[in-house]
Amino acid sequence: MVSMQGWPILTRLSTAIAVAISVAIAISACAAEAPLDLSPQAATGRDIANANGCASCHGKNGQGNTGPSWQGLYLTRVKLDDEATVLADDEYLYRSITDPSGQIKRDWTLKMPENDLTDDQVFAIIDYIKELQ
Repeated sequence: MVSMQGWPILTRLSTAIAVAISVAIAISACAAEAPLDLSPQAATGRDIANANGCASCHGKNGQGNTGPSWQGLYLTRVKLDDEATVLADDEYLYRSITDPSGQIKRDWTLKMPENDLTDDQVFAIIDYIKELQ
């Protein structure tokens, strides 16, 4: 084992700083992936969304990516492509999931694909979105 005693002080300091930065990055990465505290219904909705490809655009935890974020969405006002504004309530979320081309969120050019989700699956995803406040 090599001792650091013979190393110049700047080399030891640089090494210590590099290690500290690496640890900080690792901790922040873990914090970003912290599991969400969800009800069983919302956890089922998250699992359904992830299993059906929703996460590829809306993010593993609803944080958004190439699609709009679901975090903080529920009961906010959503501006649509046609300049209308709607409330992101259960009805809007249901329509958006079951008829993706029906009401497009403004400034999102990537269109959501059609899906074969059952009503129960859609309601579970809505429960998930509600808890992402």
